[in-house]
Amino acid sequence: MRRHNVIGRLGPGDNDDVAVHEKTSQTTEIPLSNTKGILRHGLGHCLDELVKRQVVPSEAGIDLLILAAMVSAADSRISRSSEAQDSWTREIDLYVPVFDTALWDRQKSNIERMLRFLSGDIWRVFFRARHETAATLVPAKTDLLPPDFDCVSLFSGGMDSFIGAIDLLAASRKPLFVSHYWDTSTSSQKICAQRIASVYGDFDKRHVRSRIGFKKGLMANVKSETTTRARSFLFIALGAIAASGIRDAGLIVPENGLIALNVPLDPLRLGAWSTRTTHPFYLARWQELLDGLGISAIITNPYRFKTKGQMLRDCANQDLVQKYAYETISCSSIAKARWKKITPGHCGHCTPCLIRRAAMKEAFGSDQTNYTLDNLTSKPLNSRALQNEHIRSFQLMGARLQEEADIENLLIHKPGPLTDYSADEVRKYAEVFKTGIEEVERLLKDVVVKPL
Repeated sequence: MRRHNVIGRLGPGDNDDVAVHEKTSQTTEIPLSNTKGILRHGLGHCLDELVKRQVVPSEAGIDLLILAAMVSAADSRISRSSEAQDSWTREIDLYVPVFDTALWDRQKSNIERMLRFLSGDIWRVFFRARHETAATLVPAKTDLLPPDFDCVSLFSGGMDSFIGAIDLLAASRKPLFVSHYWDTSTSSQKICAQRIASVYGDFDKRHVRSRIGFKKGLMANVKSETTTRARSFLFIALGAIAASGIRDAGLIVPENGLIALNVPLDPLRLGAWSTRTTHPFYLARWQELLDGLGISAIITNPYRFKTKGQMLRDCANQDLVQKYAYETISCSSIAKARWKKITPGHCGHCTPCLIRRAAMKEAFGSDQTNYTLDNLTSKPLNSRALQNEHIRSFQLMGARLQEEADIENLLIHKPGPLTDYSADEVRKYAEVFKTGIEEVERLLKDVVVKPL
C-alpha cells in the first residue's frame, strides 16, 4: 500500500520544489504543458475547440479543467489492488497550480468531500500559484462576437444525453454540447450527432469533443486502474469550463432518475459497488463549487424524476428517437465482450443494459439493440453465474418493494444524503425509484434465475 503525491507542473519555468505533506509517499510529477507553454494531454485542444465557437472560459474555469485532468490521471493510473490497504480505498494528494490560490483554498473542503463521495478514496487537494510563465491561460479573443449559446449540455453518446439533446433542439434552445471521448464506450457520440444533425442542422458548430487523458505507465511501477469511479468529475468539469465562457448559461446533466439515485439493489452493492456519478447530493456539491468559483451556471438534471422509459416515451421527436435510440450506448463496459473474443457491444445483463432494455420495451414494445445475452427467457439462467447477478438483484428488489410498504422512502437515502432537497422533491425521488424498478421488473417477469 502506498500513498501518492501527484504534482501538476504548468509552464516552462515551473521547476521549483513543492513541499509535499507526506514525504514518504510516492511522488509523480505531471507536465501539463510542453517547453513552449502549450497545454498537453488534450487540455490545449479543448480550449482551442471552445474558442473556435466563440467561447472563452475564465481563469477559474481553466483551473477547474486542470484540477479535473489531475483527478482523472490519479483515478485511472493508480491501481486500487496494489496501492490500497483494503484493495479499494486509495490515499491521494493532489498539488494543483491555479490562478488565484485564495479563491481555490476556499473550495478545498468541498472538493475533497465531492471526490471522496464519488470515488470512495481519501483525497487531499493543495493549491499553489501558477508559475509566472503560465500566469494567464485565458485565450485572447479573436473578435467581439459573443457566443450564440444559452446553455451547456453534456453529450455522452448514451441514450439519456441523446434524448436530452433532441428535447433542447426541439424546444428551439441554443445548447453547446460537450463530450469526452477515450475508448469504444464513447464511439456512439459521432453517430448520435449525425442523426440529430439530419433533422436539426449542423451539429459540429455546437459540439465540443475533448480527449483528455493519460497513457498507462504514468506512475512509475504502478499498474493502471479500470474502475475510473471519478470520471464524471472530468466530464462535468468540461461542461463547467464551457459555461464559464457563456453568460448565465445553464449546465444540463441529462440522466434518468433511477440511474441518478443508483440505490443498491441488494446489501452487497453498498459503498464501493454503488456509483454516484449524477447523484443529487453530488450535483448539489457541484453547484456549491460553481458558485464559489464565480461561474454563473445553474446545474440541473431535467430528467431526475423520470424513468428511462418515460424519457423515451416523452421525447419531443418520436420519429427520431424511435429510429435511432438503439444506436446509443448504455452498457457499463462494452469492451468486456473482447474477453469472449466477440465484437464489443452491449452485454445485455449489466444494470444499465437491463434498464435500457426495459425502457425500450416500455416505450416502443421492441428493441433493435444487439445484446450478447440476447434472449432472457429462452432457458433458466444460472444464479451462480456472475453475469446473472444484476438480473437476480432487480428481481429481489422488485419483490421487496411489493412486500414492504413504502420501503422506497428509506432506500433512496442509502447511496447518499438528500438533505439539499425539499420534502416534495424527496417524495418524487422515492416515486421514480419505485417506478423505475417496476419498469425493469416487467422486463424480467418471465425470466427464471435459479441454481443450475
